[in-house]
Amino acid sequence: MSNHHQLFWRRLSRQKSAAIGASIVLFFIFTAMFAPVIATYDPRQADISSRLQGWSVNHFFGTDKVGRDVFSRVVYGSRISIKIGLIAMTFSISVGTLFGTIAGYYGGRLENVIMRLMDMMLALPSILLAMVIVTILGRGLTNAIIAVSIVYIPQYARILRGSVLEVREQDYVMATRAIGAGDFWILRKSILPNCLAPLIVQATLGIGTAILDAAGLSFLGLGAEIGEPEWGAMLSENRSLIRIAPWAVMMPGIAIFLTVLGFNLLGDALRDVLDPKLET
Repeated sequence: MSNHHQLFWRRLSRQKSAAIGASIVLFFIFTAMFAPVIATYDPRQADISSRLQGWSVNHFFGTDKVGRDVFSRVVYGSRISIKIGLIAMTFSISVGTLFGTIAGYYGGRLENVIMRLMDMMLALPSILLAMVIVTILGRGLTNAIIAVSIVYIPQYARILRGSVLEVREQDYVMATRAIGAGDFWILRKSILPNCLAPLIVQATLGIGTAILDAAGLSFLGLGAEIGEPEWGAMLSENRSLIRIAPWAVMMPGIAIFLTVLGFNLLGDALRDVLDPKLET
């Protein structure tokens, strides 16, 4: 392991928020991976005779208005939420990196067109833009994931453009260009590897935000269908029960809160560790 990597892990280990955030994230990833083993009931199986039961040995988080086990639904909901966050982040980073790299490296009129398009997308609040996209594409969890993915492309594009603008003027890039290396080689070997730090931080923070926005779309009836074990849909379906069966609303809400908190804590820690101003 290089000295740079050792320094990175040493700094990260000193961040308490990194340990807490990573623990929360790993807990939900583990829950998502082993949901069939952890869940005690079929998350979609209704049992009217057991409706609106409180916390008990048989139903750890109680049951909802049609008798479904809330614990099992929250456990399976972690699968959907983690999948949403990872897919949205991967798509947003891929497209945003492409646009940001082209804009930052080539500049000129092409840069102006790309960045004005990104500015237009950023002019609308993310959840509002996602609602517009879902309205155009149609309701459903798949379209909600697509909408959330598109919404965050401008953030990654702006980050990459700024990083590329800074790195492309460095001496080692100029030297690589002077010996006749092509644009693709320069971007792949000299520029992009040195633009990863801010991208990693934003990606970690972006997963939590994507999960939150997807849950918001489902809560508004634009994402997962009612009945699906998705945290936002569970909140929407049971919000009328907040007084008589608060557990049916509290538990998916707490799951959303903890998941987003975990990714945010981890992202903040990575930002502190990867901040170039802290280099010694």
